[in-house]
Amino acid sequence: MNIVLIGYRGTGKSVAGKLVAERLRMKCISMDATIVEKAGMSIPEIVENYGWSKFRDIESEVARELAKLDNVVIDTGGGVIERPENVEALQANARVIWLKTPVDAIISRIQRDTERPSLTSEKTFTEEVAEVLERRIPKYKSAAQYEIDTDQLTPEQVADRIIEIWKEE
Repeated sequence: MNIVLIGYRGTGKSVAGKLVAERLRMKCISMDATIVEKAGMSIPEIVENYGWSKFRDIESEVARELAKLDNVVIDTGGGVIERPENVEALQANARVIWLKTPVDAIISRIQRDTERPSLTSEKTFTEEVAEVLERRIPKYKSAAQYEIDTDQLTPEQVADRIIEIWKEE
């Protein structure tokens, strides 16, 4: 059984995932880092050279590969829920936990992030986050078995809640 963390960028998936993995003596795997390694280039380079569709194809391949593992924490990219087959693969052997945070908190956490290219064109950063998040919320809700609002929690508190969920049988 795996722990799969889903949610928009800046909700705390990477930090909480590492804390949870350390405490539970599990391996934490970043889907984005795995995609970068597999492609041999950064995510902005993949998107610039091949487009979002190719990035999503690699992401789907990585989702299938990681879903075959056991006893790992998987820190997904924010858009993994865009393809139902990714969700289906990841749900097969996991507790899927949606880390959610309001738009203003996301903005303050990720506004200096240069690792992800724009998802929409001709929008302000805030408009883009709000638009994409609004579209994705139903997908996150549908994919997740559990939800944690990370806005008022420290990463340690988020990790504590994830571990509580993990220990539920």
